[in-house]
Amino acid sequence: MSDVRVIIQRDSEREEHVVTTGTTAGELFPGQRTVVAARVGGELKDLSYVLQDGESVEPVEISSEDGLNILRHSTAHVMAQAVQELFPEAKLGIGPPVKDGFYYDFDVEKPFTPEDLKAIEKKMQEIQKRGQRFSRRVVSDEDAREELADEPYKLELIGIKGSASSDDGADVEVGGGELTIYDNLDAKTGELCWKDLCRGPHLPTTRFIPAFKLMRNAAAYWRGSEKNPMLQRIYGTAWPTKDELKAHLEFLEEAAKRDHRKLGNELDLFSFPDEIGPGLAVFHPKGGVIRRAMEDYSRRRHEEEGYEFVYSPHATKGKLFEKSGHLDWYADGMYPPMQLDDGVDYYLKPMNCPMHNLIFDARGRSYRELPLRLFEFGTVYRYEKSGVVHGLTRSRGFTQDDAHIYCTKEQMAEELDRTLTFVLNLLRDYGLTDFYLELSTKDPEKYVGSDDTWEEATETLRQVAEKQGLPLVPDPGGAAFYGPKISVQCKDAIGRTWQMSTVQLDFNLPERFDLEYTGPDGSKQRPVMIHRALFGSIERFFAVLLEHYAGAFPVWLAPVQAVGIPIGDAHIPYLQEFAAKARKQGLRVDVDASSDRMQKKIRNQQKNKVPFMIIAGDEDMANGAVSFRYRDGSQENGIPVDEAIAKIAKAVEDRVQV
Repeated sequence: MSDVRVIIQRDSEREEHVVTTGTTAGELFPGQRTVVAARVGGELKDLSYVLQDGESVEPVEISSEDGLNILRHSTAHVMAQAVQELFPEAKLGIGPPVKDGFYYDFDVEKPFTPEDLKAIEKKMQEIQKRGQRFSRRVVSDEDAREELADEPYKLELIGIKGSASSDDGADVEVGGGELTIYDNLDAKTGELCWKDLCRGPHLPTTRFIPAFKLMRNAAAYWRGSEKNPMLQRIYGTAWPTKDELKAHLEFLEEAAKRDHRKLGNELDLFSFPDEIGPGLAVFHPKGGVIRRAMEDYSRRRHEEEGYEFVYSPHATKGKLFEKSGHLDWYADGMYPPMQLDDGVDYYLKPMNCPMHNLIFDARGRSYRELPLRLFEFGTVYRYEKSGVVHGLTRSRGFTQDDAHIYCTKEQMAEELDRTLTFVLNLLRDYGLTDFYLELSTKDPEKYVGSDDTWEEATETLRQVAEKQGLPLVPDPGGAAFYGPKISVQCKDAIGRTWQMSTVQLDFNLPERFDLEYTGPDGSKQRPVMIHRALFGSIERFFAVLLEHYAGAFPVWLAPVQAVGIPIGDAHIPYLQEFAAKARKQGLRVDVDASSDRMQKKIRNQQKNKVPFMIIAGDEDMANGAVSFRYRDGSQENGIPVDEAIAKIAKAVEDRVQV
């Protein structure tokens, strides 16, 4: 047999190996159970792939991003096999890997029950233990249609080969240039156990699936379109080890405790009345206090940074969004138009920027006015599909802390640097500290303006981001149609990443709106525009902070900063005087004058996550003092009233957690 020369690539190390013809990628890594696939010439391949002369081969570890996706997609296949063994009438949809897991869609007569999921998981465990081989074979379109004649959704996917989208997961099935089917083969006999249309790659066998669990089921439209049939989706998760699966399930349990929708209800902060509609929240008094505190502090900091406050209406003629380009690029995310004024289309605004451009253009501008920083708490409306609406984090109506900065090209880099520094420092003031930056660059299919302009804008943002000394992660194709952006990504208390502020550089809207200022030489010049949302939206930021703090806000944001707990009814007036004195200093202090016993009052305030409980009895009254009880149950006794109020005020001023 002839020799084949291949190169094994591990990070920066390259080793040349001579192997015999017919050697597979898996044979390069004998005994290495954590290697589940190979990257050959930049493409992911099964370990059964037969190597060709001169190819470069990189092992794919199960714990890598690609390895996890392969593990989870392979587990999705096992789940689909289990479903069809238990429910032979089930028709197959799509089963892609997703963040931390996988799902598979099925067309079945009735929704799956929790008992069904238990049975499916048990059947999956049986399949996993059998060690079935995942075997790839190339098929023609005609052969695929013949083999999958009883699978209508697979037949549809065959018809879109070459144009499949990652948005609905179809690219995991028919994303390559050729059609392939993966057979699950009996480990001993080689007999066909099950098959599925799939792009691959997959694990060598089902025994390579170390740990998995089915999580839940839900209804989902086929390929995400409301025009299509409703299918049943089963979600699962899979991990390289049982310990990692256990840690993930514990993480999910903690995340569920922190779910802002649950806490919002328990702490009486906000709700989503059916009478109003999905994705449209009302804030209750306690939630309103937190929101106002967030907004008031933000206003003060913006004033210090030289921003000017503006206001704009909630609706506008459609021609404004034609001019801005939003009706060309963003119409699907806007509410349908209202026909007013003899047939004129009016839209609820999805963005504030076009209106801020009109404010800039309302009169002549001089270079002496620049940079001009316009700021608005502007409520906008976006028509999110009902399936993606998620509490305050994905709403249909929300208020942006929106700013647009108009500056000269010479001021651009300095203004971007100043803006990003301001954004990061303000987020730190709210108690968020763990950041990295993401640079979103041009989508080659969806942009306006010249390539040179985009290149200049992108490079300027890159240099500004690098000055912060934070990790910078590329996001190719993730920019808005009008310019590149920096996104501030932040980790919360349990390690989840949230996108926070965005800073977007825009050479295009000033052009579309013909914005001008008079330069030092009297000539008309085009300003550069910077879009900047710090919170993103007040509602979403509220939800992030609520989950980050698990409802136990720092004192300055807490809706009630202290509650007086009398030992007996005789001590209520004393604590009411304390509360009145504290309120005169701007503190939010209540007294629990209910008929409950003292210990129950303490438990109630612990559930309400109040930072300070102020306890008073006979000895405290005699000494003009109170006792402090903290969230952790510790206590500090005999604090003089004025000192106690100063202690609360200091915690508010310093924005500390207690």
